[in-house]
Amino acid sequence: MAKPNYNFAKRQRELAKKAKKEEKQQRKAATGLPEEGEAAETDEPVETPDEVKPAA
Repeated sequence: MAKPNYNFAKRQRELAKKAKKEEKQQRKAATGLPEEGEAAETDEPVETPDEVKPAA
């Protein structure tokens, strides 16, 4: 009986994992959501709690 090729099986799992990750990134890019680590790019400045003015 032939021996199982564990290196081949491991490589196939790694390739499947990589393909799934890339597909997920493409779906995120298609929906326009910012990826992890990227700031949302907007034209208006973001106000921090220090800059918020109290209502009169």
